[in-house]
Amino acid sequence: MGIGTGPILLFDGVCNLCNGTVHFVIARDPEARIHFASLQSEFATQRFGENGIAKEYLDSIVLLENGQVFYKSTAALRLTRYLSGGWPMLRVLLIIPRPLRDLIYDWIAANRYRWFGKQESCWVPTPELRSRFLHA
Repeated sequence: MGIGTGPILLFDGVCNLCNGTVHFVIARDPEARIHFASLQSEFATQRFGENGIAKEYLDSIVLLENGQVFYKSTAALRLTRYLSGGWPMLRVLLIIPRPLRDLIYDWIAANRYRWFGKQESCWVPTPELRSRFLHA
């Protein structure tokens, strides 16, 4: 699966919860199938323009997968299919209506900086992980 086809996870690069999620995913993606870019990156800005996504869309993770764009709880649940262990079983939660799932997601997103904190700048990956992060 190439970088162009996904899966690519776009995340808030200054959010501690989001950065923790990236570390969580990396640790459970032994095949290194998932690539990453911060929502603040030039890569994300280009993809937003190509896919009609508002540049200001910073309150959600965004999953680019096989030419499709997924947001919020749908992005998080679809992402689990690439993880090792029992995490893919969480996809069964997709049967819950999206508005209800996203209500919970939005509540967490609205409080993420207060609960988990915020960094002054985006996290910089280690040299070993740099190939999984898309910047341009």
